[in-house]
Amino acid sequence: MTESTLFDLAFVLAAPFWALLILAPGRRWTDRIAASPLPLLPVIAVYLALAVPVFPQLWAAVSRPDLAGFQELMRLSGGAGALWAQVIAWDLFLGQWMYREARALGIHPLVMGPLLVLTVLLSPFGVLLFIGLRAAVRLRARRRVGPSGVDGGYSTDTANTAGTAGTTSTAGTTS
Repeated sequence: MTESTLFDLAFVLAAPFWALLILAPGRRWTDRIAASPLPLLPVIAVYLALAVPVFPQLWAAVSRPDLAGFQELMRLSGGAGALWAQVIAWDLFLGQWMYREARALGIHPLVMGPLLVLTVLLSPFGVLLFIGLRAAVRLRARRRVGPSGVDGGYSTDTANTAGTAGTTSTAGTTS
C-alpha cells in the first residue's frame, strides 16, 4: 500500500465507529464498542505501517522536540501520515471516553452529537467544551443532592442532568 492510501485509510477505518457514537447512541452494541479498545487497533496498525519506515526521524522529532524536527518529519509522506494516524487514533479514544462519560451523566445525545463531530474535526475544541459541560452537569447534580445525600429519589448517575431522562452507562465507566 502506498503512503497516500494508508493516510486515507486511517480515517476510513475510524469513521464507522464515529458514526455509531454520533448516530446510534444508547444502542447496546454502540455502548459495547465505545467501551472496547478494539476500534483503535486498525488505526494503530496503519500508524505502525507508516511510522516504522520513518522511525529514526520520528524518534528524533519526539525525543528532542523542536519545530525544525517536526517540520522535517512532516516533509516525509510517511511522517505526516504517521502523525495523522496517531491523531485519528487519539481522537477516537477521546470520543469513546466522551461518549461513555456522557452516557453515565445522562447528557442527551442531541447535545453530544455536535460535540463529537467537533471532536472529530478539531479535538481540542470538542474536548474542552465537553470538559466544561461535564463539570457543569456534575456541579448541578451535587447542588441538587442535599446534606443527607438524598435528592428526592434521583442518583447522580441516573438523574435528569441534561434536561432529558438520564441513563446509566452499560460501559462500566465511573464518573
